[in-house]
Amino acid sequence: MPADLEKLYDEHAQALFAFLLNFTRDEDDTRDVLQEVFAKLARQPELLRAARDERAFLIRLAHNAAIDLMRRRGTRSRQHEQFGEENPQPFAATANPDEATFRAELSAALGDLPPDQRAAVHLKLWEGLTFEQIASTLEIPLNTAASRYRYGLDKLRARLRPIYEEIK
Repeated sequence: MPADLEKLYDEHAQALFAFLLNFTRDEDDTRDVLQEVFAKLARQPELLRAARDERAFLIRLAHNAAIDLMRRRGTRSRQHEQFGEENPQPFAATANPDEATFRAELSAALGDLPPDQRAAVHLKLWEGLTFEQIASTLEIPLNTAASRYRYGLDKLRARLRPIYEEIK
């Protein structure tokens, strides 16, 4: 692996893994897509040269690769059923039982969001991207990025408010 690709991997792989796990809801698929992204960059290093923002470019590549994987697997409804059945834990373990309960519920609530909303919420909350950056990364209009985030956040609030009130 060229030194610049190794450095790129070291700097961005963890964030890409978190994004993809939140999006695909499957660790094996996440690893496959992450490998696909970096293999593509190894084969075509010129792709990265034109990128203004490395992280946004890598997230876009990862998002597109994950969408391609979903399409190869079949219909979107079949994927939604699978997302509902799986419940990966993207958050670190904690000794506090209330915090552990809230994290488990947050993970489940994220899993219930449509993938498009889940991607926008993840990019905004965990990656700290602006709506403009989210729109560019996901190749969607700015207003669509904002509305997907808002609808996703509204669903999360509605689902998590009772749990938060209980453990507060």
